Amino acid sequence: MARNDVPEIQMAAGGLVWRRFGREAKLVVIHRPKYDDWTLPKGKPEKNESPGETARREIQEELGFEAQFLEFAGVIHYPLLDGRTKVVLFWHMTPRGEHDFQANREVDEMLWLTPAEALKKLSHDVERRLVRECGPPAAIPSN
Repeated sequence: MARNDVPEIQMAAGGLVWRRFGREAKLVVIHRPKYDDWTLPKGKPEKNESPGETARREIQEELGFEAQFLEFAGVIHYPLLDGRTKVVLFWHMTPRGEHDFQANREVDEMLWLTPAEALKKLSHDVERRLVRECGPPAAIPSN
């Protein structure tokens, strides 16, 4: 808890990044070696960065490509070990231009999975719930 027992929030933002493979919509799921988990791409804002800017930057840094925003996907939240609550805003997104993933310090593997496959792979219940509740957006451009 923060001063005067007011809860502290750690904001973050990310994307449910979708791509069509034929008729099938697939979602990006990433592996983070630091936590040894499978998760959705997301991260904390830099100074004076809006949530949308954070989401765009995190996709670029973690996946190595620019993303186009579609509609807002939802919000998740979960407790952190230090007593704060992490609140993460997600947008549906799709790759823009070339998308050639290169493993990096934060993300060593990226998979394109159907929603059903992603639900089995994701490590965190709150992210599985988000994928299950919102599903793919109505219009995902063909790549």
